[in-house]
Amino acid sequence: MMFRSRIWLVAVAGGSVLATAVSFFVYFNAVPVPMRVAEPLSLVPAVGTEEFRHLQSVVLDSAATPGNRIDVFENGEEIYAAKLEAIGQATHSITFETYEYWGEEIGGAFAEALANAAQRGVAVHAIFDFVGSVPASGEKFRRMEEAGVEVVRWRRPSWYQLSRFNHRTHRKLLIVDGMIGFTGGANVADPWKGNPDSGGYRDNHYRFEGPVVAHLQNAFMLNWLNARNRLLHATEYFPTLEARGELGAKVVNSSPREGTHRIRLMLLLAIAGSRDSILLATPYFYPDDMIMDALLDARDRGVSVDILLPDDEHYSAAFREASRNRWGGLLEAGVRIHEYQPSKYHAKLYVVDDYWVSIGSSNLDNRSFRLNDETNVIIMNRDLAETLTAQYERDLERAKTYDLETWETRPLTRRLLGWLAMTIGWHL
Repeated sequence: MMFRSRIWLVAVAGGSVLATAVSFFVYFNAVPVPMRVAEPLSLVPAVGTEEFRHLQSVVLDSAATPGNRIDVFENGEEIYAAKLEAIGQATHSITFETYEYWGEEIGGAFAEALANAAQRGVAVHAIFDFVGSVPASGEKFRRMEEAGVEVVRWRRPSWYQLSRFNHRTHRKLLIVDGMIGFTGGANVADPWKGNPDSGGYRDNHYRFEGPVVAHLQNAFMLNWLNARNRLLHATEYFPTLEARGELGAKVVNSSPREGTHRIRLMLLLAIAGSRDSILLATPYFYPDDMIMDALLDARDRGVSVDILLPDDEHYSAAFREASRNRWGGLLEAGVRIHEYQPSKYHAKLYVVDDYWVSIGSSNLDNRSFRLNDETNVIIMNRDLAETLTAQYERDLERAKTYDLETWETRPLTRRLLGWLAMTIGWHL
């Protein structure tokens, strides 16, 4: 009898421990961190004014860094060629961070390039998000580590990090010798190879030279320090950088840690400061109600708003229908929503009033604003805005506009699927 009682007590104790662990995991992963800004922004100066530039610098903690140049790359065929060339020319240091990493062709090419760099004496440090790199073969990681690459699998599941498992790094960073920096929307995986006409994803990436590269390096160091408790501070990582162009550029980092949801705040400021036009491109559109309301307020001021998204076939049905369930008010207000047809649309681009540009890793959704580590770059320059607007318009030529009538007559089954997915909207 006593033996049975002990078994029962052990079972109860074990069940209690398990229930506590599950509750801990669910609570800290499912309950979002409180928003930092919960009231609409009003009386924001126009984005083309010095008053806006000053406000943005103060609110986002720093001013733009002058003296930079930027090169724009479209699709995997251009993006990967430029990045692999830079890795091949590295002489001192490489820092690399990505969300998705896999595929024999693209994943293999980068594993070899990073390994070869390490073997010729370059200090190579690489952060791969664990979830995004699960499909990659262990052989690739062994190849890099055996060659001397310092590899971090970001947020690998472990009992002491359960509360942070839902917090992924979505950054796409490559910094070579502390002098050349890349960021943008493209991961490192086979679906990006080629171009939309050959089945590859439609995406953008950017190469920077000039003082802003040190700020991209610092974005990498934020997670490297978190993962390794070691700051890479030698001149091989942070050399003195001279001006290489005329552009001012400001790096904006965002993370799930309290107080650092800056990309969301960045976008709210730009929308509130818009006076003429807003162009948004994103593969995932599920922002919070405050951003949706800000877009409606912009329409009330007479600002034209265009949003470019993937077509039906190119992303999750549940996510798509959850997003679509919220389009009614936007369409009624005259927001134009377009769906890119040829292949998966994965570019992230925000252009306001033909002047303010934001490029980088952030999607227009709650995961990017509240749960992921992200890095964007703000550039306020009419020539760059004109270049990227022309690119956006070329993409619109291959897109189909989604109208209010189509939204109102969509099947009930799709609406129900969307409502079901909306129950976890904070994580979409």
